[in-house]
Amino acid sequence: MSTFQAPKGTYDLTPPRSAKFLAVREAISAPLRDSGYGYIETPGFENVELFARGVGESTDIVTKEMYTLTTKGGDQLALRPEGTASVLRAALEANLHKLGNLPVKLWYSGSYYRYERPQAGRYRHFSQVGAEAIGTEDPALDAELIILADQAYRSLGLRQFRILLNSLGDKECRPVYREALQTFLRDLDLDEETRRRIEINPLRVLDDKRADVQKQLTDAPKLRDYLCDACKAYHEEVRALLTAAGVAFEDDEKLVRGLDYYTRTTFEFVHDGLGSQSAVGGGGRYDGLSEMIGGPELPSVGWALGVDRTVLALEAEGVELDLPATTSVYAVPLGDEARRALFAVVTELRRAGIAADFAFGGRGLKGAMKSANRSGARYTLVAGERDLAEGVVQLKDMESGEQTAVPLAEAAAELAKRLG
Repeated sequence: MSTFQAPKGTYDLTPPRSAKFLAVREAISAPLRDSGYGYIETPGFENVELFARGVGESTDIVTKEMYTLTTKGGDQLALRPEGTASVLRAALEANLHKLGNLPVKLWYSGSYYRYERPQAGRYRHFSQVGAEAIGTEDPALDAELIILADQAYRSLGLRQFRILLNSLGDKECRPVYREALQTFLRDLDLDEETRRRIEINPLRVLDDKRADVQKQLTDAPKLRDYLCDACKAYHEEVRALLTAAGVAFEDDEKLVRGLDYYTRTTFEFVHDGLGSQSAVGGGGRYDGLSEMIGGPELPSVGWALGVDRTVLALEAEGVELDLPATTSVYAVPLGDEARRALFAVVTELRRAGIAADFAFGGRGLKGAMKSANRSGARYTLVAGERDLAEGVVQLKDMESGEQTAVPLAEAAAELAKRLG
């Protein structure tokens, strides 16, 4: 009988590599926690309609990539393909916007699901850390989020990423641009599916990665030429705030992002070491999304950064994270009496906040010391019958190889002192 394997396009996180993913999540969320963002968690599945309305019925995510299911009661549900719509739905349901403290600042971390063709950096199950600032229209908020993501990446040691920035206009000026773009696109030599997209969401055509399509888009009307004065001023303020903060960015007038809800500021973090799947994260302002899903007018902005892609970017740059050893002390008992005595010491160490492990299974000295080595422990405690008869344990420094006899009753205190 063959063993089961993880479904195609998914991955398991196992030690020691999983420690890298935890460190990335921690590094991305740390600047958010220090900037007034509170943690939120939402279900892994939602009503299909939430994503159809919020993400957009013309997007690939909704038309091709969502995992949908029908419950026994006949409800249509979807595994969440992204985080923003779920977080906004949860904030509205909990009336967080009515507590008088806007913007509502939230951060989250979790798994998301899209039925895509798997390749390096693109999975059907992937992990993101995201942030949303709900209920306030302020260019400083857009700038804050971009700066916090930049800070998170730099704290990890990433250097070879770029920030692409654009403005998609608002409900006043975008319709005028949309019409001009549609007129231009209708004259091009495009396939049926792309022609359908022209009628539903023509801006998505600009995001088409195919070379033959991009070649025809050279003379496409530019969105920046259609921005109203208010949108131009807003975007200039975002740019000025980023520049003042020393955060480098590149203007990219073709940057659209794959979701229909974006307005005004839109941005993407790309890493050139990742090949075709170069986006490690991105986001933007979504001032109309609350109304799209049945809520009040709540201008908002947010981003999501891919944990798996950030790990790949770190590996592409050869950045080694300084991960603490999972074990500081490893206890090796020789005999039943020593097992009871050292297990008590390990329990005492753990209660004192010291990472300690134990040679389970009654292995011999040689096998247990190999495990101690593999654990990365700085110290081992070894005790046999003769040691216990003398009331001591052997404390070995795994770096220097130096071994000293320490009174059993003082072993925990001595280790706490040595480990600081």
